[in-house]
Amino acid sequence: MYSGNSALGFAAVLAIILFSTKLLGLGFRHFGLPQVLGYIIAGLLIGPAIFGDLCGFCLIGFKGAFEEGRYWALLTVPEAASLAEFSADNALGVFSKIGVLLLMFSTGLETNLKELKNTGLVAALVACAGVALPLILGFLIALPFTGTSQTGIYHAVFLGTILTATSVAITVSVLKELGKINSKLGTTIVSAAIIDDVIGIILLSVVKGVVPTEGGENLNAFEAFKSTIYGTLIMIVCFFVFAIVAGFGLSKCFKWIDKRWPEHHRIPVFSLAVCFAYSWIAEEIFGVADITGAFLAGVVLSTDHRASVYTDSKVEVNTYTVFAPVFFANIGISSIKFLGMNPQVLLFAVLAVLVGLIGKVAGCGAVCKAFKYGWKESAIGGVGMMARGEVALIITAAVTSSTLGAYALPADYMIMTVLLILISSVLTPVFLKLLYKEKKGALPLAAETVPPETASANSEQSEQPAPNEAPQTDENPPYNGGN
Repeated sequence: MYSGNSALGFAAVLAIILFSTKLLGLGFRHFGLPQVLGYIIAGLLIGPAIFGDLCGFCLIGFKGAFEEGRYWALLTVPEAASLAEFSADNALGVFSKIGVLLLMFSTGLETNLKELKNTGLVAALVACAGVALPLILGFLIALPFTGTSQTGIYHAVFLGTILTATSVAITVSVLKELGKINSKLGTTIVSAAIIDDVIGIILLSVVKGVVPTEGGENLNAFEAFKSTIYGTLIMIVCFFVFAIVAGFGLSKCFKWIDKRWPEHHRIPVFSLAVCFAYSWIAEEIFGVADITGAFLAGVVLSTDHRASVYTDSKVEVNTYTVFAPVFFANIGISSIKFLGMNPQVLLFAVLAVLVGLIGKVAGCGAVCKAFKYGWKESAIGGVGMMARGEVALIITAAVTSSTLGAYALPADYMIMTVLLILISSVLTPVFLKLLYKEKKGALPLAAETVPPETASANSEQSEQPAPNEAPQTDENPPYNGGN
């Protein structure tokens, strides 16, 4: 046994993680599935969940379990490396946290505010319905499993929040393949998916903020104020005001830097500094989820299109090469346990997947129908919002965090998120292709017509990487279903 937390030991841990995630990721991509699933399964294979608990041997295990003789491991890491822990005394946890922040920062950089503005009311309402219905359905089916105690109600809300996320990458890839990405409906779906994730991230901040803080009697006046519901809401509003005001100045500053020193490394370096500063300020000062801060930092910098594209191209090299694979592999290593799995959790996971899929299709499809789309187009709008990806995993990581104390969601529920991503990633492209399939001699969908001036603008947008999608290069192929 060797320590995976020493300098060279962690280098060996990284070597195992990067090799296995790349290998499994490419395999999943070959079959048209999201690479993130390959990354998670790679973590299962190299961690203790399968071979450690069932066969007595694993490549990467936990120090405590090894010392107790539960299994033999080539490399051991502290138990704090679990998904719910990001303490600074273990390298795997630190890398995982950085991976989460960089993923959300990259998502913000790729957000096109002009496109969101142009899609108008329809996309916003589709997104709201895609958040509200899964949240309500998830909460209702969770209550019989979590109970109606205060902790149980919070757990039910957390589970409903996980179901609100949407992944746009699978939908974008299918729409591009079918030549529908620049259609009116295609543009609405893509914009609605982006807005959906923004709402989901804000919702996460609200949900985490209203959770009672343990040891409240020892809090100072400011911390006690933040721990109240009204205090939480006020702090969230204050953070967004701060982010916008500071962002206005930062945007002007970055535009000046970009004009004077275009495409210099100082731009992505300063951008990363803003990302990490926003994350710390959000979590520690305003009590808002740190990923919200990282996301808003990306949105602020996205206002300078040329600088944001250059920054994103540099940031994503490290994000998708090292930090993101470590984060996703860590989910498999530390958060999914098959030995002694609670049958009730597994039953709930199956039910949650069903309501998660139905909620998106019914909610988003109903709004499309209300705006005079036909039944077929409305079904396409609902199915296009059905896929889940990285944001669902990130939200799950946040609500299982030990910072929530006794109110943290048990990590066993991660199986629900993994199943939801897997099933939605398989069904979404299948249903979209079936719905778009034209009968012989049939005319194209009337709703697919886009004014020439809009089409030219959209074609420019379609050449950019899809929101929340990695750049398509040989070294960093798209997740093809990741969020």
